[in-house]
Amino acid sequence: MKKTAQNISIITIDGPSGSGKGTLCHLIADALKWHMLDSGAIYRVLAYAAFTEKIPLDDEAALVALAERMLLQFVPKPNGLTEVLLNNQDVSTELRTEENSIRASEISAYPAVREALVQKQRDFCQPPGLVTDGRDMGTVIFPEAQLKIFLVASAEERAKRRFEQLKKQGINVNLAQVLDELLARDQRDQVRAVSPLIPADDAVILDTTHLTINEVVDSVLELAHRRFSFS
Repeated sequence: MKKTAQNISIITIDGPSGSGKGTLCHLIADALKWHMLDSGAIYRVLAYAAFTEKIPLDDEAALVALAERMLLQFVPKPNGLTEVLLNNQDVSTELRTEENSIRASEISAYPAVREALVQKQRDFCQPPGLVTDGRDMGTVIFPEAQLKIFLVASAEERAKRRFEQLKKQGINVNLAQVLDELLARDQRDQVRAVSPLIPADDAVILDTTHLTINEVVDSVLELAHRRFSFS
C-alpha cells in the first residue's frame, strides 16, 4: 500500500450510519479550512456506477475493474453541501437514495473492492490537513492520523436522523423500514472479515445521542486545538 504524504494533519471521524459523521466532517473541515473526504461517497459512487453499467453486485472482479477506472471528485459548495462528480458528471442526488446506500454497503464487504479504493482515499491527503468521514478511516486508511474520533448513538436516534434526512430529500420511506435497514447495515459492517466497524485503539469515543451538532463540533474542535498547532 502506498503511503500518504508525511507531516500532514489528519482527523478521522468514524462511526455507524446516522451517528452524524458526514455533517461533523463538513463542519470541522470548514472551520479549520482543511480538505474533506467522504469515504462513504466513494463506495456509493461505485455502487451507482455499477448499477448504471448493469454490473452485478456479486461480480467482484468487475467491480474492482470499475473502481480502478472511475474518476471521482468532491467539489465543496457555498451552501455547505459537497458536489460529487463521477467522470465529470454531477451524481450527488443519485448517491443518497436508500437503494444506492444498500448497494454500497453490500459491495463494501468485498476485500478486493476495499483494497482497490484504498489509495483513492489516501490520495485526498493534502496540505494543510484532511478531515475524513467513514467506517475504517482511523483503523485502516489513515492509522497514522493524529486525532481519531469515533461517533456512537442509539439505533433509534440514528434511524430518526436518517428518516428526517431522507424526508428532506423528498424520499418516501417509513421510520420502521429505516430502522430495520440501519440495524441490518450495522450487522454487516461489524461482522465483515475486512475492515470491520470498530473504533481505533486510540480513538476518542463520542456519544451523540443527546448532543446537538454544535455541541459535537465544539468538542471536536477543542480536541483538535489540543493536538495540532494552528498559526
